[in-house]
Amino acid sequence: MKIEKGINQLIEKYIRSESNQQELEDALTLFEAPYQNLNLRRVIYEAWKVETGINKQPESENFSEVLDKIHHRINLENQVQRKSKGKRLLVTIPKVAAILIIGILLGLFIHQLENPEPLYSTFISPKGSVSQMILPDNTLVYLNAGSEIKYTVNSTNKQREVFLNGEAWFEVTKNKKKPFVVHTPFYDVKVFGTQFNVKAYQFDEEFTTTLEEGNIEVVSGKLKVKENTFLKPGEQLVYNTSENTLKIKNVNTRLFTSWKDNKIIFINMNLKELIVLLERKFGVDIEVADNMVLDYHYDGTIKEETILEVLDLLKETLPIQYKIEGQKIIIQNK
Repeated sequence: MKIEKGINQLIEKYIRSESNQQELEDALTLFEAPYQNLNLRRVIYEAWKVETGINKQPESENFSEVLDKIHHRINLENQVQRKSKGKRLLVTIPKVAAILIIGILLGLFIHQLENPEPLYSTFISPKGSVSQMILPDNTLVYLNAGSEIKYTVNSTNKQREVFLNGEAWFEVTKNKKKPFVVHTPFYDVKVFGTQFNVKAYQFDEEFTTTLEEGNIEVVSGKLKVKENTFLKPGEQLVYNTSENTLKIKNVNTRLFTSWKDNKIIFINMNLKELIVLLERKFGVDIEVADNMVLDYHYDGTIKEETILEVLDLLKETLPIQYKIEGQKIIIQNK
């Protein structure tokens, strides 16, 4: 009972950004043992209910929204305090610390079914984090911020299947007898063993698949792509969801996969797309007060910078300014 009370207090202090150094280290140790701490999912939601006054119990599939809200607040508070040289210990930890670990470990949960149906695991990487995981077949997956992947853990099918909403980089373990299939809302990607990136956020206008090594087949099936397409290394398939068009082009794959190394490179990106990218990477909410700024374009690289440092750079090169109101960043024209 004392142990459970101690866990609750650690989570509560983490959510309120009140952890001291020892409490933060204890929390990180706790998060490193997800299979021994399966009740963490319940504990963190109960703590969030107390903090926000929300009494309604969410559906399991909405748990990622709870994590997003927690990270939106913590991430923005951390950025503000780091710029103002605040002394709260939580902001002094490495960029891939508690927030990333929660994204990796607490996002993992299993739906237990009483009937002999396939058993699925869902893995969530909240906004503000990049997560890494290894599937049961030893396939390596990097999951980008704001993404979710579901896979079967007891599949008897002749293929390995995952269902992606968001962006993921895969290094697939070779198995010629059992191909690996990534399902997206508009097409499937079929491989036997290779390295590739799939960007398929549900509400994005473009879905992209970028091949680094090996070969892959984009399969139409019941989806909206009219015919199967094969990609070669260095090629990218771009599917426009609103126009229902598909094109293949040669690209520098590093520009589309560097995010897994906590580095983002963008060339001639308009501010509208860049804002979406920043919201996902840093786990913050950004509002545009003047839509005319959305057409501005920018080249750059983000690696170690904070969100406020990125905004300061944008302000120096584009005719924009920003302010922070509550937990929201507001961008407007100068």
